[in-house]
Amino acid sequence: MELRQLQYVIQIAAEKNFSRAADKLHIAQPSLSQQLSKLEQELGVLLFRRTTNSVELTQAGQVFVDKSQVILDAVEQLKQEMDDMAQMRRGRLVVGTLPITGSHILPLVLPAFGSLYPQIEVVLVEESTLKLEQLTASGGTDLSLLTLPLIDSTLTYEPYMEEQICLAVPPQHPLAGRQDAVEIEELKAEPFIKLKRGHGFRQITLELCENAGFTPQIVFESSNIETVQSLVAGGMGIAFVPRMLTRPPGAEFAPVYVRLSSKPTRTLVVASRKGRYLSKAAQAFIATLKETISAYHQNVLEKD
Repeated sequence: MELRQLQYVIQIAAEKNFSRAADKLHIAQPSLSQQLSKLEQELGVLLFRRTTNSVELTQAGQVFVDKSQVILDAVEQLKQEMDDMAQMRRGRLVVGTLPITGSHILPLVLPAFGSLYPQIEVVLVEESTLKLEQLTASGGTDLSLLTLPLIDSTLTYEPYMEEQICLAVPPQHPLAGRQDAVEIEELKAEPFIKLKRGHGFRQITLELCENAGFTPQIVFESSNIETVQSLVAGGMGIAFVPRMLTRPPGAEFAPVYVRLSSKPTRTLVVASRKGRYLSKAAQAFIATLKETISAYHQNVLEKD
């Protein structure tokens, strides 16, 4: 059994098609089929059920894929550790990020990291919270920028930012002209707009309302916090929004933002799998992330 055969099986399972898998692996389809048949003969089990229109994993095939991912990830970590020990001047770092949060954080961090470590290639993976947790746990990313709470217990994390949460209301809403802070309990009868399942901030919204003693009345759900804010501005409901994602006054479809008396926050973290070897590149990225965000917030406080 060879490592490349493990990669072949994983790619076939992902594509569910020999032709597409062969293209991704840059080998001829007959060669791919031959390698799979050779491997199945060696193992004495079928890894795939082949039909005219599809290729599906057998039970043995699913076990093989799961174990192969662990093996290949361990090999990659070993390579990284040896590279670090040899003090090589090249490296590659796969960073997972939430699309909207990343669009505000990464423009600050990546230029600083790139100037300090120009030899390190950074590859970005943008996904929802749920998908990012799965990728981080399986070794699909070296690090991922997420928000608490994390669902996957196999992940460990380091906080790098505490961010205020505010209330977004339509411009014509009675609370829009409110000068003092709003109690969350006051929102019990309000229609809420929130993110769909798989997004971390959805859980924060639910917990804020539950801690205030009620279940929010949901009128709309979206996969994008920007859409949520536009719907709020259009008068469809209210929503909790992280401060960094608020729109400036006068912007198109800008809601009005109101302070909350409890001053709720969300915690942004950089997560990795427990026990995973963190390369020097990963450690340097975490350090740069913390330093850059700390300096940015200090500048914001000085301006305020």
